[in-house]
Order: sequence, then C-alpha cells, then structure tokens
Amino acid sequence: MNEKEFATVTAYVHDARKPLNRISMQAELLKMAMQGEIPADKALDALDKIIASTKDCSDQLTNMVDTLSSSITE
Repeated sequence: MNEKEFATVTAYVHDARKPLNRISMQAELLKMAMQGEIPADKALDALDKIIASTKDCSDQLTNMVDTLSSSITE
C-alpha cells in the first residue's frame, strides 16, 4: 500500500467513526432513559438517531469498498 492509498483508507476510517461515535452517544442516552434519568421520548429520539447512524456507517463502508476496489482494477 502506498502513501496515497493509506491516506485514502485513513480518511474513510475517520468518516466511518463519525456515525459510530453518534451511535455510542445515543446508546448512552437510551441507557439513561431506561434508567429513568431522562424522559422516555428522548429514548425514542436516540433510537431514531442510532438507526440513521448505522445506515450512515454502512454507506461509508460501502463507499470505501467501492472506491478501493475500483483503484485495484486501475
């Protein structure tokens, strides 16, 4: 792997971490709601954000694979 390819992979990993961090934060809110520390409606909001973030992460990983596989064939 050359330096340019490594930089590309690093950028994709960074972009995939964003939705993973959102998932982690929203899971913490969900846990707090389940323990009665915050209102239940916050738990529903957190679940919606978790679902959206998992899709974002999946899209990022798919994009990474597509980009990297096209660079292999070049």
